[in-house]
Amino acid sequence: MKTLYLKISLLTVFCFLANLHICSAQQGNVVLNQDKKITRLLDVKKEMNRNDANRYKVQIYSGSRRDAESAKSNFESTYDQWPCTLQFETPNYKIWAGNFTTRLEADRALRKIKNDFPGAFIFKPKK
Repeated sequence: MKTLYLKISLLTVFCFLANLHICSAQQGNVVLNQDKKITRLLDVKKEMNRNDANRYKVQIYSGSRRDAESAKSNFESTYDQWPCTLQFETPNYKIWAGNFTTRLEADRALRKIKNDFPGAFIFKPKK
């Protein structure tokens, strides 16, 4: 009985050591080769996003989707110097125009835009 117990114990230890060797063979190293310009590009992108928070926009419309799309097409046909986007903020669709770096630029644009869109106003998007 003792020899059987000893044989089972030795077999268990042997299997354990063999399994340990197999598991340790799964280790490896990963070498990542990338252009240094990628890191610089990511830094520039982060800086641009940080600067975007200090931008001003003009909201020209807020309401239903159909009317927002109509206001957007009217704006684009009249004012091609400023890009405009359709945004959804519950429960309204909004048309935002421009991407102004200073309040003065936004005020100048607003004076022109107010002729066709009297409800327009300047704001700073939160993101």
